Amino acid sequence: MPSLLTALLCIGLPLSQRISTQMQTVPKPTIWAEPDFKIPWGKPVALWCRGAHEAVEYQLHFEGQLSASVRPSPPEVRVRVRFDIPAMTLGTAGKYSCAYQSGGLWSEPSDPLDLVMTGMHDTPTLSVHPGPAVASGENVTFSCHLETGTSRFFLLREGKASRLQQKYGKIPAEFPLGPVTAAHRGTYRCFGSYNSHLWSFPSEPVELLVTDVGNTSVAPPEDTSPPDSSDTYFLPTEPGLQGELALWSHNTRNLIRIGLGCLVLLALVSLLVEDWLSRRRTQRGAQRASRKE
Repeated sequence: MPSLLTALLCIGLPLSQRISTQMQTVPKPTIWAEPDFKIPWGKPVALWCRGAHEAVEYQLHFEGQLSASVRPSPPEVRVRVRFDIPAMTLGTAGKYSCAYQSGGLWSEPSDPLDLVMTGMHDTPTLSVHPGPAVASGENVTFSCHLETGTSRFFLLREGKASRLQQKYGKIPAEFPLGPVTAAHRGTYRCFGSYNSHLWSFPSEPVELLVTDVGNTSVAPPEDTSPPDSSDTYFLPTEPGLQGELALWSHNTRNLIRIGLGCLVLLALVSLLVEDWLSRRRTQRGAQRASRKE
């Protein structure tokens, strides 16, 4: 019996340690697109995935399916990798995520990135009312009109502070904004959308200027220089089915590992208790035999 216990301990303890190690997680990676998440038809785009210095492999997933896999080379450059798309097409527009392997563990998928192809059909018209130059505290309304039939529009402000707003239903789409402050200054464009990843040509830019209260001069627009390569831009979409399935799968694996670890420990405790009881019975039997003698 002692030899059996020793063998079980030799097997069970390393297994428990391995399960405990597998229950650990690695940080979630980050994915972004350069030069932007919205790319005209036929233009190239690069998808970047940032993981950890210990990463040995990166995977890119498109619409929930494995699209590409790469091992960083040279090995010391492991913190991020680049996946190139030579030309934007109908087949490359969609939802992307990435993951990486480190220390024998795979990370959770990154937050999804919606890669959008622009340049479909017509060009919308963007206007702002009451005008492009308003005083701080006033309300303005952007109006986006597109001849081609669609009921979904996006309004974007260019530059590092870019934000997306979307409207459904009536044509033209109206985007009320205000009371405006200096934070609303900038250059705006709108798009018509035919689905989540296919947009129209961009409208002509409209620059919104805001005058400070008590100052008749027009405040200069905020910096709209191209974003730094390290900036990330994501569409504000709800997690899709693939993301929910990935999260469910990750949680399920962790629960299975925890369950296996508990079963191994329970088996070891049961065997130790059984061995202790067996030893007690043997000792009592020996004591009774000694008393009879």
